[in-house]
Amino acid sequence: MKRYVYNFNWHEAERVHADVVIVGCGVAGLYTALNLDPSTKCVMLNKAGSEQCNSIYAQGGIATVIEPNLQDNPKRHFDDTLIAGAGLCNKESVKVLVDEAWVNIEKLISDNVPFDMQDGDLLLTREGGHSRNRILHCGGDATGLHLTNRLYELILQRDNIRIYNNMLLTDIITDENGAVAGALALDEDCRPFYFASSKVVIASGGIGRVFKSSTNAICATGDGIAAAKRAGAELKDMEFIQFHPTALIYPNDEGRFFLISEALRGEGAILRNRRSEPFMQGVHPLADLAPRDIVARAIVTEMKKSNFSNVYLDITSRPRDFLKERFPTIFRECLSRGIDISKDWIPVIPVQHYFMGGIKTNLDAKTNITGLYACGESACTGVHGANRLASNSLLECLVFGRRCALHIKKSGFCSPHLNETALISESSGVNIDFEQYSNEIRSLMTQKCGITRNKPDLMEAYSRISEILGWLDTIELKNPKGIEAYNQALVALSILGAAIHREKSVGAHYRSDENVWRNTNA
Repeated sequence: MKRYVYNFNWHEAERVHADVVIVGCGVAGLYTALNLDPSTKCVMLNKAGSEQCNSIYAQGGIATVIEPNLQDNPKRHFDDTLIAGAGLCNKESVKVLVDEAWVNIEKLISDNVPFDMQDGDLLLTREGGHSRNRILHCGGDATGLHLTNRLYELILQRDNIRIYNNMLLTDIITDENGAVAGALALDEDCRPFYFASSKVVIASGGIGRVFKSSTNAICATGDGIAAAKRAGAELKDMEFIQFHPTALIYPNDEGRFFLISEALRGEGAILRNRRSEPFMQGVHPLADLAPRDIVARAIVTEMKKSNFSNVYLDITSRPRDFLKERFPTIFRECLSRGIDISKDWIPVIPVQHYFMGGIKTNLDAKTNITGLYACGESACTGVHGANRLASNSLLECLVFGRRCALHIKKSGFCSPHLNETALISESSGVNIDFEQYSNEIRSLMTQKCGITRNKPDLMEAYSRISEILGWLDTIELKNPKGIEAYNQALVALSILGAAIHREKSVGAHYRSDENVWRNTNA
């Protein structure tokens, strides 16, 4: 494994000094920046433009218990989260999540985030795994879009925050003591920028583009997680990948699958097989509102039983006007594909959606590296355990983003100390087609490390991707596609290694050969 994936001479890089560097401009990054002291000089690195991040595609909403509340309480939210996490959640982290939910929602309300209201009250819905209606939403089914856009507007009003768009993080720079000394990134013209800082926050999102089929933005190649690993950060729960049960079967031109929010099932939608039969009633007590890992596996089972490429989601019991108002984004997207969801069943399949693992952090978003923080999907706070509860993801971004900012405020700043040396490689990778390696990694991960897994498949993928990484280790990487392929390989191997090591099924990690393992070790 390379320590620095991008090889350069320090004199080539343009220098920018900041108190804090935040990598990522989704909800976690934006909310962290907004909670910093206004006197703190903050730089934000956005891999793509303001319209490309996973947060924008979050449809469902934000799970929270409105206070005061006679029908619900944080303890119920806590219990639902633990059940969904299959016993592997960090209880201390979950308690922080549910106890500090409402204070952050109140802040968003005061910041004019446009939550859906009715007669002056916040509208609530229910999603899979929740025992109560506690999901706040914006624009019906466009919560992530409205939340991200509003936070972005607030960022632009801050004189202390500057956003650098089209910046690909290549490396986290550390000093001779292993402490953070800044971040290295490439702009759209492949010019290196050294952002000197003693505080770096990784909020770069998930790893969807390590898989072939995903709801994630095309920029989600695990860059922040890979850079943190190369810098020596501990990773945690890498085997736990959430596959959303219901994505529209038609990907867009970029290969991204459109999410059909489980909020539809919260409003009465029923999953049906090709014979029109509802099939979740006998699978789980919550039926169609069971946790995502259970629903995804049930769908795969039905597809195999019927030898059919998808199942259907039926929301035709609801009036057309209600569906257009409650789910405008889904209604429009399906209609553009010739599907009127008030009359037609929606063809759906499970695809990769969310990453429960990531960079290991404490309750203040700190990693094991001095000056390095992580929050949002890049981080592993332990709140999700083996399977994330619906709509806890945006809440995690808010709660731990705020905690991250508050800790940075308390800890103070110092000038990074760095012994600057040139990093030179012996060969060039400029004319290599890195896309073929990226595509091979994604195909292997989809085929061998998907919803159901077994040791032979995992070992086969691990062996081949190790070969790819070994080859990439021998060449100079100055091409963004090459750096992304390297990051994909490094993250994929971390996932595969953890999946091989965990021989028993739990949550989203399902080993079809578990009984073989048990019999062998009896």
